[in-house]
Amino acid sequence: MPLSERRKLVSSDSDLSKSAQCRILGIHRSGLYYENRSESALNLELMAKMDKHYYHHPYKGAPRMHVWLTKDEGYPVNYKRIARLYYEVMGLRAITPGPHTSKGVKNHYKYPYLLRGLPIERPNQVWATDITYMPLPKGFMYLTAVIDLYSRYVTAWSLSNTMEAGWCCQLICDAVERHGKPDILNTDQGAQYTSELFSQYVLNRGIRLSMDGIGRATDNAFIERLWRTVKYENVRFNEYTDGTKMAQGLAEYFVEYNNVRRHSSIGDVPPKQLYESALPLLS
Repeated sequence: MPLSERRKLVSSDSDLSKSAQCRILGIHRSGLYYENRSESALNLELMAKMDKHYYHHPYKGAPRMHVWLTKDEGYPVNYKRIARLYYEVMGLRAITPGPHTSKGVKNHYKYPYLLRGLPIERPNQVWATDITYMPLPKGFMYLTAVIDLYSRYVTAWSLSNTMEAGWCCQLICDAVERHGKPDILNTDQGAQYTSELFSQYVLNRGIRLSMDGIGRATDNAFIERLWRTVKYENVRFNEYTDGTKMAQGLAEYFVEYNNVRRHSSIGDVPPKQLYESALPLLS
């Protein structure tokens, strides 16, 4: 049965939870949300511009993006619009220290950054997770993933049109079920990760939670580099027209990324090869 038909069978009136229904039907829960999220035509155009510009100028925050869009690109838009799109919708942040990061919540507890000076010597020692904005012609999606820092192996990924904490919890659950748990999980200080739902979910599984410093995108550099790789090796060249096609294309890409693509930073071997070859050392 096609994916689109299986999605229609998931019902909120069933005695089974949506997660259980998805397992029975063989689809990921986030597959229920492959319908593109949308904004106005102007906002989509502005986000597409910022997404491309950010690749070459990741040190620019919303103020400098606003100056560039108004002065250089000729868009007569106010700063509040750009700040909302940049920080809240796209989840972008400048790589240099500054007053803004991913959209956070003041009264949420922020866990300390645990990776400074820490040697990464084995798989499942440290994982990192993050969310990135994925543009589409008539909307956008969000991509989240978990990467093993030792091997660069992507242990789980998911695509959705929301950025809810429950979605992030499900991703960690999927990764742990497949590969065991890490000692440390590193995130940024976004609202999803500082929420009690997410932080307690992680801590209750015996995983230490580490968070980037304020305005320090470089603290989570490995997964930031993953986003650049995914977008500029796959998404830019495939011109996905909707969320379902993007999910199918990314599924193929991550198989190649993990199993075939060689990484110079890990001795020119594919991530899965390094990840699995080092696992016997842990037993």
